Formats: sequence, C-alpha cells, structure tokens
Amino acid sequence: MTPSPSRSGAPLDPRLTAAFAEVPVVASVVGTQPLRQFLTAPARVCILASFAVGQLPQVVPALARAGKTVFVNVDSSPGLAQDRGALEFIKNMGAHGVVSTRLSLIEKGRPLGLLTMMKVFVTDRSNLRRSTDAISRGAPDLVEIMPAPIVARMTAQAQRAMSPSVAAGFVESPADVALALALGSAAAATSDPRLWHLRRDQLPPVPPSALKRPAPPQE
Repeated sequence: MTPSPSRSGAPLDPRLTAAFAEVPVVASVVGTQPLRQFLTAPARVCILASFAVGQLPQVVPALARAGKTVFVNVDSSPGLAQDRGALEFIKNMGAHGVVSTRLSLIEKGRPLGLLTMMKVFVTDRSNLRRSTDAISRGAPDLVEIMPAPIVARMTAQAQRAMSPSVAAGFVESPADVALALALGSAAAATSDPRLWHLRRDQLPPVPPSALKRPAPPQE
C-alpha cells in the first residue's frame, strides 16, 4: 500500500492567508443570534454551526455578499445529510468550505472545490496519533484543533503534522489568540464576538515561558 502524503509543512490556501492577514480569528457563529455582530466585525472567516438546513440558503449568500469566507459545520446542521449531495448543496449556495470530523466528507469536499477544515479533538496521545493519520489521508486545507490549550502540550512535530491549524475551544481572551499564533496556528476560533474585532497589531506579547513544548515521547 502506498503511504499517504504527509501534511507537515502544507501551505495555507492563499484565500485564507488573505482572510487572516488583518484579523487572525475565525468567528464561530452558533445559531442566528450572533449573525449581525459578525457582519459588522472585521473578522472575515466564519464557521456556521447549529443552522438548520432551511436557514442556510438565506444566511450563506448574505455573508458571501458581505465579503465573508463561510465554512459550514456539516456535523452540526440539523437536516443536512452527511454525503456528497450535502456538500454540493453547500457549494451551490455560495459557501466556501465545510467543517467536519468525518474523513469521508473531507475527502469528498476537495474535488468539489470546497475548502475543507477537519475538526479533531485531542484527548490523549493515542487519539493524537489517530488524528494525524486521518489528516494525512484527508489532506484538509485547515485542521481545527480542540481544545486550544492542548496545542501547548503538543510537540512541534505533532503540530506540523496537523498544519495549517486553527486552535479552538477555550479561546477566551486576546492572550489566548496570541499564544495560539505564537505556537504555530494560522488562527484561533471563538464564539466570543469581542474577539472578532481583534487585529494583529492588538495582540499582546507572549511570555517565552508559554512557548516551551514537551519533548517528543520516547519510542
């Protein structure tokens, strides 16, 4: 069997590089209530979660017209199927990308021209190994690593295998965003609307002690 290509050092898609240039924050927009706040925020990238399938055809085009880069969390959209047809539906309404924990959906999304973000929950070392294997096979454009504090506990090698990444979960302050970036993430994701206004030049300094990583495990 031919080994899957490694994701280590994979470049960030130019569309995302441009989107994160000023505000390196992904807005996690959960339900319709925060939509207005996101529309007026300088953050350009969002993940739509907990939107029923009937709401998406109105919401997605409006955000795209406003110049936002829209990812749809397929796993948390009630009524949306978990198949290629669902991805085509998302693409046709004007969304730019999809988010899922499912390798099969990530693999189906890229041939359709969708940006793909694979969501992984890192709970222990064995889970980390399984996640990096799936990422290598799916080759997503972004990896959403949850929870964000685990990034500081990952070796540099492990994070390279998951790059480019977005740190998510427990991102509650500008310091959390700054640390995620300093540790190598392309951006941080949060549902806190206050952080959707955080520009790069407003990031606080990161203490050198916060950047110490664990040594690679002994084989």
